[in-house]
Amino acid sequence: MLDKKADLAGPGISTYEEVEKILPTDYKSILTPKETMKALYAIKDYIEKNLCKELNLMMIQVPLIVDINSGVNDYLDRDGSRTPIDFKCGLGLDKPIDAQVVQAATKWKRMALKQFDSKIGEGVCTDMKAVRKDYFLDHDHSSYVDQWDWERVMTADQRNLDFLKDIVRKIWKVILGAGRHAQELFPQLKDSEYPDFPEELKFIHAEEILEMFPDLPRKQRETEIIKKYPAVFIIGIGWMLKDGYPHEMRAADYDDWVTETTSADGQPMHGLNGDILVWNPITKRRHELTSMGIRVTKDTLKQQLELTGQMDFLKLPYHKAILNDEIPLSIGGGIGQSRTYMYLLRKAHIGEVSVTVWPRQLKEICAKKNIFVLE
Repeated sequence: MLDKKADLAGPGISTYEEVEKILPTDYKSILTPKETMKALYAIKDYIEKNLCKELNLMMIQVPLIVDINSGVNDYLDRDGSRTPIDFKCGLGLDKPIDAQVVQAATKWKRMALKQFDSKIGEGVCTDMKAVRKDYFLDHDHSSYVDQWDWERVMTADQRNLDFLKDIVRKIWKVILGAGRHAQELFPQLKDSEYPDFPEELKFIHAEEILEMFPDLPRKQRETEIIKKYPAVFIIGIGWMLKDGYPHEMRAADYDDWVTETTSADGQPMHGLNGDILVWNPITKRRHELTSMGIRVTKDTLKQQLELTGQMDFLKLPYHKAILNDEIPLSIGGGIGQSRTYMYLLRKAHIGEVSVTVWPRQLKEICAKKNIFVLE
């Protein structure tokens, strides 16, 4: 059996020998760098306008840095393996501010719903930029992160899988529409070498995928299911599955992964969250576009923090706000901007659509494979 525990150790392929095997050998970008930028901004404009329209959101400003004592930074998982960048700021202050660069605005957005007086059925969307220094840098993981981080107010009786799926379908409609829009502007993107974008998403629970592929680690299970269904929404990420491991580590203080649910055939399941993954025909691998979920209540927050041994978080302002019913119930997520551009524009490497730092070894691999990485 392959090592399932190692598969949870964080994102990225883990060796450049593996990256070299995965990247295509006969790659030729459909669009030039100039065309890529024009198409990219057309997609960005389309998604921001239509995501706000479909989910009743408004675009707002979002922080790049936050106070370390606020508790609103995203720790991404619960094993402490990916830590934010800390620094002090405030020239002339007797006691400088202890600041952090955000890793995502996941928790900040829920606080923002109150700040911007969002009502039930209303929400916010951000053009979020972040730094995640603890990633292995490969073809679709970068230390520079850009997301459409969104959040929407909901009611207690909407905390169910039907409501979650309805929101997911609306998001997929927007992503699919953005791809069609790009194809209209650049007809060469309708390349017969690649299958067209799938119209429908397959909803499947992480426990069901484990039953289908019990001996495979999580990423390989995802690859196998996406070979069958080229666009899926995997439900229930964070809860301990029957093999003793969660499908993937998920922080305990935003998505609700502990609530009990029932599968279509009546089997007991857990979790009101999930990820959209698609088949990338360029790299012939799983490709994650968005992570999202119904957020914790004060009860499920305490339950999840107890399970993860993080009850000390309850003293932080963000967590107190949930316990004291000071911020609304919500659903939210983050759609990876560069990941989405990469998928819709048929790119082999995320560096073709975003500018950041890359190791020399990776840049040499890309150069040999005719992959133009922006610098």
